[in-house]
Amino acid sequence: MLTPPVRRLPPAGWVLRPALAADAGELARLCAAHAAYEQIPHGADGHAERLAQALEAGRLNAWLGYLHGHAVGYASATLDYATLTARPFLHLDCLYLDPTARGLGLGPALLDAAVCRARALGCEHLQWQTPVWNEGAIRFYDRLGATRLAKQRYTLACAEWAETPLGLRC
Repeated sequence: MLTPPVRRLPPAGWVLRPALAADAGELARLCAAHAAYEQIPHGADGHAERLAQALEAGRLNAWLGYLHGHAVGYASATLDYATLTARPFLHLDCLYLDPTARGLGLGPALLDAAVCRARALGCEHLQWQTPVWNEGAIRFYDRLGATRLAKQRYTLACAEWAETPLGLRC
């Protein structure tokens, strides 16, 4: 069993807590900043409402990090299932900190929250991906002792297909 690396404690004034449906507006603001950082499209229309619904229904696990009363970061995860191992895993969808909050020990605290949730759900693994250009995140995950897997991530916009690839109409 690997021993986690020694990490410094987050600074005074740091509060980490699970996100509630009532926090969806704050979470949506951080999601927009995250999308801008990763230079990916972000549709704000109805985003907070959809987040609130997912949080309320338990489809989304999320944590908000506050520094001196201001939300400066979040992590979010969903329960998934790996066919190859026939076991559930927690998929860390996002981990984001405002640039001014990086390097303070807050990222590991957000990751700890996801690991604890994974354990509570009976998951043996937490899985995620990061853009190949995000060298800071890659160094962060390497320092934590995470294992890299060489894979390509794809996305397919289902609404843009009049028919499925084999011609099936949905």
